[in-house]
Amino acid sequence: MMTSTPFRRSKATIGMAAVALVGLSACGGSSSDGDGGSGDSAGGDIDCSVYEEFGDLDGKEVSIYTSIVAPEDTPHKESYKPFEDCTGVKVTYEGSKEFEAQLQVRVKGGTAPDLAIIPQPGLLKTMVETGKVKGAPEQVEANVDEFFGEDWKTYGSVDDTFYAAPLGANVKSFVWYSPAAFEEKGYEVPQTWSEMMDLSKKIAEDTSGEEGVKPWCAGIGSGDATGWPATDWMEDVMLRTAGPDAYDQWVEHEIKFNDQQVVDALGEVGKILKDPAMVNGGLGDVRTIATTEFQQAGLPIMDGMCYMHRQASFYAANWVEAGAEVGEDGDVWAFYLPAQEAEGDKPVLGGGEFVAAFDDRPEVQAFQTYLSSDVWANEKAKVTEGGWVSANTGLDVENLKSPVDQLAAETLQDENAVFRFDGSDMMPGVVGAGSFWKEMTNWIATDKDDKAVLDAIEKSWPSN
Repeated sequence: MMTSTPFRRSKATIGMAAVALVGLSACGGSSSDGDGGSGDSAGGDIDCSVYEEFGDLDGKEVSIYTSIVAPEDTPHKESYKPFEDCTGVKVTYEGSKEFEAQLQVRVKGGTAPDLAIIPQPGLLKTMVETGKVKGAPEQVEANVDEFFGEDWKTYGSVDDTFYAAPLGANVKSFVWYSPAAFEEKGYEVPQTWSEMMDLSKKIAEDTSGEEGVKPWCAGIGSGDATGWPATDWMEDVMLRTAGPDAYDQWVEHEIKFNDQQVVDALGEVGKILKDPAMVNGGLGDVRTIATTEFQQAGLPIMDGMCYMHRQASFYAANWVEAGAEVGEDGDVWAFYLPAQEAEGDKPVLGGGEFVAAFDDRPEVQAFQTYLSSDVWANEKAKVTEGGWVSANTGLDVENLKSPVDQLAAETLQDENAVFRFDGSDMMPGVVGAGSFWKEMTNWIATDKDDKAVLDAIEKSWPSN
């Protein structure tokens, strides 16, 4: 969800539910044949020799600062134990709900942490501009080159200098549905955008005599952040209709917000969210989308009042809370929001975190190397009950306990995946968390005209 400017919460922070906690067995220190931090982490054993090049680290300390607080912080702390056992380094973890504001204060005041988990590229750029962020060491860059796609490395770079390795990730390009309902009606999971639209029309026809039943259900309510789910819709569709290059230009305002490509994308979103034949199953008319809290928006699927709901992987927590079993054979499951074509590039909208360093002591670089490795990704997966995934291709999907996390990892690791960060999270705050949210809400609540909506957002874009 939102992660754009330094003083606002990320959208992932808004939507992410707390994860369950489990323990991690201690590192045994046995070696494997990995290098650069990689190796067989099965059973908690990792290749400790990887860290010998950083010298004698026993008794050293490394501090890490993050927005991830209790209870979600426990799996992070547990995942550091193999590194601590191997090297003798003590990792000091500090989480804060005021992280984004306080990080800047601390950096400018000369009390920066050794490392910070930064939740979006915009804040990373802001931190780099202070002159305090250290370039990533060669070991970290080697790991990122090996285990992450070029798109992820780009998001960790500023002005062509690589600073921060990716850490966790989330996937937004999912559609939730009931496998049983699809099977009963003979509906197939669509493989292209046109197939999805044809399926939507088919469901609308089949349910035309059932009061309140619609193909789609949606809700964009989120308190002061109302509107963000609609911006996610827009971003996902923009990626698919205009393509990743135009998407990047749109986010950077190299094309205007009311450019024809953006107009076309909003029109495509409107074929679902503004069509009374398509929404809002079990909830009311189109305008109820604006007043329905996003946490409740997909639940009509459980009552057979709705067949599809577009929302991120983290929405799994809302199903569990509602008593639904999540899985391919469960009460609810998800499919990839289709691209224009079944073959070729698969646009994936999402978010993620990046590890930036404010010190280049050997122990700091060693810990950076660990966090950028496939070893850490697998250790983190083992100690997390659910609600976490990484785009690290060295992550063994089987180590993830949640089926949705496994689906998200498979989506990110797909060789055809073209990942793009949440657009509103990278736009200036006055737009991304301001006019974009507000005008998309007006588009639904007051049936504001497409052109008027986009013109208003374009007008709000800062001149410098």
